Amino acid sequence: MTARDQGPGPVDLLAALFEGEGGSEYLGEAVTQGGHMLQAAALAEAAGAPAHLVAAALLHDIGHFHGTVTGRDLMEGGLDNRHSHTGADWLAQWFGPEVTEPVRLHVAAKRYLCTAEPGYFDLLSEASVHTLRVQGGPMTEAQARAFEALPGAADAVALRRWDEQAKDPDAAVPDFDSFRPLLEGLLVRA
Repeated sequence: MTARDQGPGPVDLLAALFEGEGGSEYLGEAVTQGGHMLQAAALAEAAGAPAHLVAAALLHDIGHFHGTVTGRDLMEGGLDNRHSHTGADWLAQWFGPEVTEPVRLHVAAKRYLCTAEPGYFDLLSEASVHTLRVQGGPMTEAQARAFEALPGAADAVALRRWDEQAKDPDAAVPDFDSFRPLLEGLLVRA
């Protein structure tokens, strides 16, 4: 049996998600879900981030496409869809922890930054303020110290900053296919 007989590969599956669900509205923001993730990856790339972190930025909200609670449920019903965990767990079938852990921790990083950096909360969009409440609000000081000790916490904080900036409806961003070689180079299982 050839690879072609086995169906689409992981990067093809991701591309299909960007083309499908990625075109839907992004939780009350002025960009689509896919556009938001592409912007985050472009910001990471422009900042000179290593390949694994560019991939994490590109894929950080993939969990909104999976699970029993959708991104719409998060916004309308106030139910935390735990998209960071859902996405990281799903991506772990193909990518290592250097990609999945920043994805897993990017919501916690928002909660952390709201505690650790005075003024960070004021940078959040209206939708991010809403989801922050649903996701548990700012961390306590003890939670913030515990977060800082986690492997991948620094990468998650960097990802979180790009995440919040990646909501410009007029931003010119590369398409998904421009990230294919980067993603394919990071696959640990196909």
